[in-house]
Amino acid sequence: MRFFCLWFLTPLLLLARPAAAQQAGDTNSTACPLPRVVELCVELDASRAVDPAAGPLTFRWDMGDGTQLSGPTVAHCYQRRLSYTVRLDVVDEATGEVRTAEKLIPVDFTQKTVVNFRAADTVRVGQAIAFDALDSQLPLCQNMVVLWDFRDGYVANGSRAEHAFRRPGRYEVRMALRANGPGSCPDSHCVSRPVVVVP
Repeated sequence: MRFFCLWFLTPLLLLARPAAAQQAGDTNSTACPLPRVVELCVELDASRAVDPAAGPLTFRWDMGDGTQLSGPTVAHCYQRRLSYTVRLDVVDEATGEVRTAEKLIPVDFTQKTVVNFRAADTVRVGQAIAFDALDSQLPLCQNMVVLWDFRDGYVANGSRAEHAFRRPGRYEVRMALRANGPGSCPDSHCVSRPVVVVP
C-alpha cells in the first residue's frame, strides 16, 4: 500500500459584496445600490496537493447537492443558499485503492448578508408584477422584515409582493430589510431595481 499526502487551499467562495445599509429612520431615500448577482459558486483545487511519489491519482468530488465531479480542479455553482459538505475521494490508479472522504470541505452560504430581489424588468400598465426577496438574508439578525416602496405612492411588506402600476414610466423600485439584533441590524439594508412600465 502506498501512502500519499494531500494539502488543500481554502475553497474560493465566489460571493458578491452585500449592499450597504442606510441609517435607521431613512425611509425616503432612493439612493440604494442596484442588486448584485450573488454567485453560489466554489472553486476547489487539489492539483498542487499531491506527493509526486504517490503516482497517478484520480480525484472524485461529491459536491454535497448530488453533483459528482472529477479532476484535480473543479468549479461548481449551487442552486440553493444552504450549507454543504464537499467530500473528496481519491483513487490510487496503480493499486485501485480508494481513499474515501480523504478531505471534507464545508461550504456555507447561510452566513453571508444578501440583499437582493427578483422582478420583471418591463411590464404593461395594470399588469400585476411579482416581487420576490426570498434570497435575501441578514444571518446575524432576528425578526427580519421586508419593506417594498414601488415609487408610485404604494408600499407593501413581506418576502413576496405583487403590484400593478397605473401609469407608464420608469420606477426605481426599492426593497429594504430591517431586523432586530446587533450592529447594523436595525438599519435599512436596501437595494433598488428599475421597472419600466409601458402603455
